[in-house]
Amino acid sequence: MNPQYDWKNPKHRVIGYKVTTSVSLKLKDFSKIAPVTQQLAEASVGESQSLSYTLDSTEEAKSKAVADAYRRAHASAQSLANASGRTLGELSYATVDTFENIHVITPMQRRGMPVAMAKEGPTPTEEFSPHNVTITAHVNAMFELK
Repeated sequence: MNPQYDWKNPKHRVIGYKVTTSVSLKLKDFSKIAPVTQQLAEASVGESQSLSYTLDSTEEAKSKAVADAYRRAHASAQSLANASGRTLGELSYATVDTFENIHVITPMQRRGMPVAMAKEGPTPTEEFSPHNVTITAHVNAMFELK
């Protein structure tokens, strides 16, 4: 709940309260997103809706991304060692940074559109399609050279 103030009055007194609701659903069947979103829109649950995709096994995906990034860093270090005529030694220091590329979709707003436009355009759920969730890892590695 957020208070709404009378900004025309110098005392800025509270004239009402605005109640905001949030609905969070966890669906495993992507085909259910469109009907659920349509039902929420028809029920006037909120003025705007957004969707985001997440992985169930985020930690597993992060571990794989880190391992892949480390292998690339090691291969680059090995190439550099070979080019300089030296032997690659042990890993002495590393930093790891992972992040998830979150794809958010905001369905088209139907409310407030002229009736003619609303009938011609796609329904709010026609634009949904599955997307990949990408986990990226950056590894900075320092290896000893022999």
